[in-house]
Amino acid sequence: MAWSSKKVCVVGAGVSGLVSARELRREGHDVTVMEQSGGVGGQWLYDPRTDASDPLGVAGAHSSVYASLRLNTPRESMGFSDYPFVYPAGNDDDGAGGDARRYPGHAEFLRYIRRFCDAFGLMDAVRLNTKVLHVAPSAPRGHGDGSVTRWTVRCSSRHGDCDGEAVTTEETTFDAVVVAVGQFTQPRLPVINGMDKWSRRQLHSHSYRVPDSFQDEAVVVVGCHASGVDIALELRAVARDVHVSVKSVDDGVAIERLCEDGQVTFADGSRVVADSIVYCTGYGYSFPFLDTGGLVTVDDGSRVGPLYEHTFPPALAPSLSFVGVPKRVVVPRFYETQARWVAEVLSGRRALPSSEEMMRAAEGYHHPAREMMVAGVPKHLAHDIFDDYDYCDEFGEKHCGFPRLERWKKELRWSSIARQRGEGEGEGEDSESFRDVYRDSDLVREGLQAQGWPWPAGSHQHK
Repeated sequence: MAWSSKKVCVVGAGVSGLVSARELRREGHDVTVMEQSGGVGGQWLYDPRTDASDPLGVAGAHSSVYASLRLNTPRESMGFSDYPFVYPAGNDDDGAGGDARRYPGHAEFLRYIRRFCDAFGLMDAVRLNTKVLHVAPSAPRGHGDGSVTRWTVRCSSRHGDCDGEAVTTEETTFDAVVVAVGQFTQPRLPVINGMDKWSRRQLHSHSYRVPDSFQDEAVVVVGCHASGVDIALELRAVARDVHVSVKSVDDGVAIERLCEDGQVTFADGSRVVADSIVYCTGYGYSFPFLDTGGLVTVDDGSRVGPLYEHTFPPALAPSLSFVGVPKRVVVPRFYETQARWVAEVLSGRRALPSSEEMMRAAEGYHHPAREMMVAGVPKHLAHDIFDDYDYCDEFGEKHCGFPRLERWKKELRWSSIARQRGEGEGEGEDSESFRDVYRDSDLVREGLQAQGWPWPAGSHQHK
C-alpha cells in the first residue's frame, strides 16, 4: 500500500482523543480535534455542576468525576509509553503544588493530561467549545470502498465560553473520523419495581459531586464497585445511615421494590426507609451524533458493533474507527496502542483484513475470554478485557509493534487490584485503605528505582 496523508476529525479531547491526535500527527495526517468543553481532559475536567434537572440522566454536565475522587490505579503504571506520569517536583504550571501520592486526586491526572498536550503541541489542533452534532459518510469517491469514504461533520461552536452564541457549521472534507468520546457519561440504571413512583431523591453517581446535601439522611447506595465504595465511605461521614446494595445493575440489583413513602425492600426481605438513593451502576456507550445508516449500532448501551478488535467497523474501515471503547485495560497505554494502529492503517503503513474477514471476527469475538461468552457472560461485558495485561501486550505487538508493559508495572497493577478486593496479604490492607497502605515486592522496588522513581513513593504509611 502506498503511504498517504489523510484529513482526520477526532471527536473528543480526553485521553483517547488527545493520544489519537498525537499518533495521527506522527504518521503525517492533518488532524482536527473537536471538544465540547472549554478545556481538554474529557472526564478528568472536573465540573462542579450536576444534572440537577435530570439527576438520573445527562441534562448538562459531561464529567462524572466527584470532588474527592482519587485514582484507583498506581500512577507509575498510568503513563503513556513515552511520557511518564511523574511526581510533581514543585509548583505546577497552574501554581498548584501538585499531588505526589501514588494514587493522586483527579486534579493531578488532569495536570498530567495538559502537560502531555503541551509537550506534543496538540492544542493548535483542538477546537474547544465545539459540540459535534452529526457525523455521517458522504458519497464514496471512486470504488465505493469504505476506505475512500468522505465524512460530513456538523458541529456547534461557541466562541469565548460556553455561554456565548452558538454557530453551527458543516464540513464535508474529512477522509476519516476517530470517535474518542470516552465511556463514562451515559448512566446505566437498573429496573426496579416502583422506581418511577418513588417520590424521594434518586440520582446516578454521574450527578454526585460532594456529600453535603446528604447531611443526616438515610441513604441507599446501589453498587459496590469503585465509585460505589468511594461514595458510600464518604457519605458515612455525614449521613445518618448508609445502606449498600451489594449487587449492581451488572449482577442483578438486590433491591426488590421501592415504595412512595420512602420504603426500600431488599431481595432478602429486609426493609429500610431512605431519604435518597445513589445508583453507582456504571455507564453505557452512547454516540448520538453518529449516523452510519445502521452499519454501527449500540446494543442496549453495552456493545458497540460490529467492531473488529474493538476498533474498526468492518463496513466502514478504516475511515471510521473507535478509540477508548475497551474496559479494564492498561489505560492510557491501550488507547495509545489503538490510536497508533489507526494512524498507521490510515497512512497505508499497515493493512486490515478484508471487510468479510473482519466481520467474521467481530461476530465471533467480543473479548479475550471467548469461552465465557459461550457460557453466557452478559453482553455488557462485550468490551471488558478483564485486566488481561498479556492480551494488551499481544494486541499492541500484533497491530502496531507496540512495546510490552514492563513486568514490574504489571505486578504493581495486580497488587493494587487485589487490595481493592480486600485480598491484600498484610495487616491493614483492604478496599478502604489500599491507596495509602501497601507493600512493594523487590521486583517493583527495583523497577521503580531503575526508572528514577522515588521509593517509597507517595505514601507516609508505606509498609
